[in-house]
Amino acid sequence: MTSFQSIYDIAAKNRGSVELLEAILPKHKSPEVLADLTDDRYLSMMTRCIFRAGFVWRVIDNKWPGFESAFANFNPMAVAHFSDERLEELAQDRSIVRNFTKIISVRNNAVYVLDKQRSHGSFGAFIAEWPTSNIVGLWLELKKKGCRLGGNSGPMMLRSMGKDTFLMTKDVCAALVNHGFVDKISPTSQRDLKQVETVFGALREQSGRSLCEISRILACTV
Repeated sequence: MTSFQSIYDIAAKNRGSVELLEAILPKHKSPEVLADLTDDRYLSMMTRCIFRAGFVWRVIDNKWPGFESAFANFNPMAVAHFSDERLEELAQDRSIVRNFTKIISVRNNAVYVLDKQRSHGSFGAFIAEWPTSNIVGLWLELKKKGCRLGGNSGPMMLRSMGKDTFLMTKDVCAALVNHGFVDKISPTSQRDLKQVETVFGALREQSGRSLCEISRILACTV
């Protein structure tokens, strides 16, 4: 099993220098900042990650102003009350990507956001309060209670909003195997995810680094 320092040294060598590696490491936000982010931004990022999945990201990003307009700037209350007819109209709207099942997911996730508003005061507060030590539990919550937030969509939304999380990308999975932390990984296996979470917890204790930093450093060793 490779030590964190050895992993870091490999990543720095691959990137060209310690300075170049440090420059690309993601940073997470404090719970206070996460709680202060408005829920329309969480719904917006959920939608962005869902539409990016299996698609060219650049196309989604270029069309994003159209998405903001089409979905009422992602006001959860407004989107939750979109009629079926309104969703069908959006499926013909050329200013967005016309994937009807993903369009439906936006309304479903607006309802999910409102549910967390009722239980926690805001969706941001719900995300902020969730302990990082059980980040896989949050992934599973998003997958179960949200819509189309399984796979990397939910974790990518969290990372993009600033919640400290690792990602199960191909490079991260390969690095975990290459460095002897696990024999094999199935990203859909809850048992494997919990095992990986334990590995990340140990690496965080060793290094004092955040989960998102460790995740990127591992990826850079591949």
